[in-house]
This record gives sequence, C-alpha cells and structure tokens, in this order.
Amino acid sequence: MLSATGDVTQLLIELRKGDQEAEQKLIPLVYNELRRLAAHYVRSERAGQSLQPTALVHEAYIRLTGIRDIDWQNRNHFFAVAARLMRRILVDRARAQHAHKRGGLNTLVTFDEAIPAASFQRSEQVIELDEALDRLAKLDPRQARIVELRFFAGLTEEEAAEILGVSVRTVKREWRTARAWLYSQVRC
Repeated sequence: MLSATGDVTQLLIELRKGDQEAEQKLIPLVYNELRRLAAHYVRSERAGQSLQPTALVHEAYIRLTGIRDIDWQNRNHFFAVAARLMRRILVDRARAQHAHKRGGLNTLVTFDEAIPAASFQRSEQVIELDEALDRLAKLDPRQARIVELRFFAGLTEEEAAEILGVSVRTVKREWRTARAWLYSQVRC
C-alpha cells in the first residue's frame, strides 16, 4: 500500500481545484496500486481478451483525473472510485462484445471464494453479474460496495472495512450475505 496517504489526499484536493501539477505528482503515488487493481480485473476477464492492465489503468486514470465535480475525501475514496470505474469500463466492453456475439451455452457462475473471478468466461456472465449487483445496490448499497471492493477490486476484508469505515466483522458478515443473494440472482 501507499506510504504517502496524506500526500495522495492533498494532491486529490489540489487536482479538484484544477492544479495540473498535482496530477503529475499524483501519478507516481497511485500508479502501482491502480495497476494492481487493473491486473485483478483483467485476470477476471475471459481468456484471450485484448485489454491489458496498463491500458485499463490508463483509461481509468484519464477518467478519474477528468472528474472535477467529485469531493475527494482521501486516498481510499480515490481507489474505491477507481475500482468502480474499472468495473464500468470492463462491463461496457463486455456489453459491446455481447452485442456482436449473441447466444451460447450458460456456464456456472459462483461466488465461492475458492473460485476466482476468472471463472467468468463470457461477457454475458459479466453483464448478468453487473445487473444483479445493481439490483443489490438498490436493496443494500453497502453490501453492493463490499462485493465491488472484494470481488471486483480484489481487496481484503480489512481493506474494504477501512474504505467503508466499518468493522472487519461487518464486512465478513455482509460479504457472506451479499454473495448468497447474488448467487440466487445469477443463472447457474
């Protein structure tokens, strides 16, 4: 993790004010963590997909630094938004691919921690999970955020708890509940 947490937070505040130097200073402080998130997301994609972690980082970073109307709270807030943006980028890509390839066999989707997100082999599964996660967000926004942070961003329970400002015990309990609910919603 980053050792310059306060620096990142201060640079985000300066970036929001339009300071272009802040953006140049921010890049080296957040790049490795963004790359870790992107690598996790790309591993979740089907084999043979063309998006590389570096490309995902760059696209997400351009979008992140272009957001001027966000009140960055701190480093954790930045990475939570980055994780959500990367999810959106990949879901948009999956939708575009799905529009070209309709049909196919259904395959098993599981939220068992022993089976990584890489078990999602087709764009239809990514879209289906995204839609189920959107429904969960309407029922319980915190559980949806926990799934996003744990499953999509690959954060630990401790990291998710820190970002959400709740106890690790709460994250564990709600992660278990959310996984069960999502499993019941996604075709198996």
